[in-house]
Amino acid sequence: MSNSRISRITTATLGAAALTLSMSPSATAATSQEDVPTFAEFKASTFRDVGGQYVVNGDETIATTTKLRDYYDTMVNRQDGTGSTSLVVNTAGGTDDLWSASQARNLTYCVSNGFGADKAAVVSAMQSGAGQWEAASSGVNFTYVSSADASCTVSNSAVVFSVEPTFTSEYIARAFFPSSPDSQRNVLVNASSLQSSGSWTPSNILAHELGHTLGFRHEHTRPEAGTCFEDNNWRPLTPYDSASIMHYPQCNGSSSDLSMTETDRQGARSVYGS
Repeated sequence: MSNSRISRITTATLGAAALTLSMSPSATAATSQEDVPTFAEFKASTFRDVGGQYVVNGDETIATTTKLRDYYDTMVNRQDGTGSTSLVVNTAGGTDDLWSASQARNLTYCVSNGFGADKAAVVSAMQSGAGQWEAASSGVNFTYVSSADASCTVSNSAVVFSVEPTFTSEYIARAFFPSSPDSQRNVLVNASSLQSSGSWTPSNILAHELGHTLGFRHEHTRPEAGTCFEDNNWRPLTPYDSASIMHYPQCNGSSSDLSMTETDRQGARSVYGS
């Protein structure tokens, strides 16, 4: 963000908290309406990813400018950060954004050959990250389909989602939600950053992203976090957990390594089975 006015906006308004290389605290809270950027300023400052998708909240995607405007309007109207006080699941159209029971047991994916020499590390991190959620809930199963790797894109109907390389420095990795259209169902990974993120291990980083693919939101969108509010489109599954794998450490999180907690596991079991 180069605009000083925009730089004063909190992640609550811009949704700019990122799973990035920086561990620095988020911006201080906006205190007046004059701090709020126009939609044009917000749009100009929002990173646009492959396929024209906008990336908000660090690692979540918005497909079109129209939907970005809807997101902006929601943020402007909800700067107070109020919401339910008690892991959290995304909601879409007022209902939980989750996979069906049968689909949750068959979440197939490929890992692009485009990772080159880094592919083996990404394959390993994906399997380890997926294993964390599979161990948490018997209703979740990720399946690596290596035969689809040669054409591993969102267009490959042999898998539910693709894992593809990105070289942006805007984030380490980003994902999607179950309600995302097929054209958005990919996990993009900067393999170099993935392997050099300090206390954030590759397994934990990709487990965080796979949490989004299961429908789980950032824990710090809850008012208890005191910062990094995103929106109110979520339902609580457990009490607030500052150490959650879905909670950015730089957003008043209490864990420095982005590891999964027992509360995370309880949340996963509450919607996908024990």
